[in-house]
Amino acid sequence: MAELGVNIDHIATLRQARLGIEPEPVLAAAIAEQNGADQITIHLREDRRHIQERDLRLLKETVQTRLNLEMAAVTEMVKIALQYKPQTVTLVPEKRQELTTEGGLALRTEHRQLITELQQAGIEVSVFIEPDNRMINMARELGADAVEIHTGHYSGLKSAAEIQQELIRIRDSAVLIKELGMRVAAGHGLNYHNVQALVELNLIEEYNIGHSIISRAVFTGLAEAVLAMKQLIY
Repeated sequence: MAELGVNIDHIATLRQARLGIEPEPVLAAAIAEQNGADQITIHLREDRRHIQERDLRLLKETVQTRLNLEMAAVTEMVKIALQYKPQTVTLVPEKRQELTTEGGLALRTEHRQLITELQQAGIEVSVFIEPDNRMINMARELGADAVEIHTGHYSGLKSAAEIQQELIRIRDSAVLIKELGMRVAAGHGLNYHNVQALVELNLIEEYNIGHSIISRAVFTGLAEAVLAMKQLIY
């Protein structure tokens, strides 16, 4: 049985379009939790284009499940994470000019100190990487607790043969992650259609999904959108 992390960044995107006070990410998190979300995921970007530090503070106080903070592996963000102590920190790559995260994090030996510092504060550390054996082994070497497989490439494929090939790569990566004793998650570009083939692998323990859920919520409401996704991965 997989768990669902609902990314609510785009609730904040809509709010920041007018620099106003609505819609409120805290309310979105509460609705998501009431309809099956096992985790609330937010990305506090260095340019603060959507989620703000204020949101992190309030969500840490109000989220009833778990709070997963996606962040760049930089000193500023480590200090913020240590201040608010979300249950999980997911280290992600970040470029100012990108519309959304474009790939997995290239892990380096210097990430070890950062990971250790967060863990010593009682924070689980996940790394967002490509389904690549070298990076997965590096994650274990650096002491990561979990790996979130970047599914952006998989989500963008159209050819059935290419999709099947990528599913095999994700499957093999998930098996390796588990063998190395880390928790396995997946996210990026997943929607109500392409997530089903991943669920059938019966390997991934957690899905972090945002854009597709929020897009559906525009037409059906957030409660229905979260519930429908939860039923798919349950």
